[in-house]
Amino acid sequence: MEHVYRDLAALPKAHLHLHFTGSMRPTTLLELADKYGVHLPDALKSGTPPKLRATDERGWFRFQRLYDIARSCLREPEDIQRLVREAAQEDVRDGSGWLEIQVDPTSYAPLLGGLIPAMEIILDAVDAAARETGLGMRVLVAANRMKHPLEARTLARLAVRYADRGVVGFGLSNDERRGMARDFDRAFAIAREGGLLAAPHGGELTGPASVRDCLDDLRAARVGHGVRAAEDPRLLRKLAERGVTCEVCPASNVALGVYEKPEDVPLRTLFDAGVPMALGADDPLLFGSRLAAQYEIAREHHAFTDPELADLARQSVRGSAAPEDVRRKLLSGIDDWLAAPAAAAH
Repeated sequence: MEHVYRDLAALPKAHLHLHFTGSMRPTTLLELADKYGVHLPDALKSGTPPKLRATDERGWFRFQRLYDIARSCLREPEDIQRLVREAAQEDVRDGSGWLEIQVDPTSYAPLLGGLIPAMEIILDAVDAAARETGLGMRVLVAANRMKHPLEARTLARLAVRYADRGVVGFGLSNDERRGMARDFDRAFAIAREGGLLAAPHGGELTGPASVRDCLDDLRAARVGHGVRAAEDPRLLRKLAERGVTCEVCPASNVALGVYEKPEDVPLRTLFDAGVPMALGADDPLLFGSRLAAQYEIAREHHAFTDPELADLARQSVRGSAAPEDVRRKLLSGIDDWLAAPAAAAH
């Protein structure tokens, strides 16, 4: 029998889990490393994604080291502008109509003249890229849970201060095996009181308890990853009842060894439990695939039908901070995608 498939790159969607440096094109990294005389390890030079496993401490450390080396190649405002413009171009090519890019500005501050200049350079770059590509684009400021919670509070205040300039949310990233979520509750309270969406990472390298902590201690509206909630039916019910969107990154989960194979990522479990999901690419530079490829994984390895894939796209839009008119446009585009006849593919 011939299978009929619609083009997943043409499916309108929102992208809610993409890290700043991790969004870089591999070719751009090579050019920037050359520009600044940065010695890249072979893992970042080959053009194919490095072999990673983060489930042990050494593996996570190696992942972080590669990420830090890549980040050290972003030194001038034009590098930031280029990164953001190319991330937007890649997203548009993959059918994204709305992107919330996640950044910890403290990482870029030393080379860009301090925290506030770094923030402004990033937000200006986002404005310019949005104008140039037509992609709706906003910023999620993320604190690093390996650093002191006081730093997170400083960042939360900064994020709130720029809420009218394109910051829509506040996150918490890095290894959730370190630092309790509740240590960051003040920072998240500051962000929420300032009208920002709370979207901490949880349920990636540790189990369901870390997702529960995000809900109970940080009052998360969204959870970065959250896949490990699949191990706890009561938690799944709670996520579904509260309508908390999990930003699920299937390719990343497999690359980092959270799950062995694409079919092990519990997409069906979450979907069937009614937990809203927004598929995301996380760090394409290191994991080798972008947004549409995540939907391909759902189709290929989890037998998601086109109506179900359209539903995933709708969930990504509803979980976003996009304004009402953008949502309406994307949702009606999703309906059109589904209404159009699919092309036959063998």
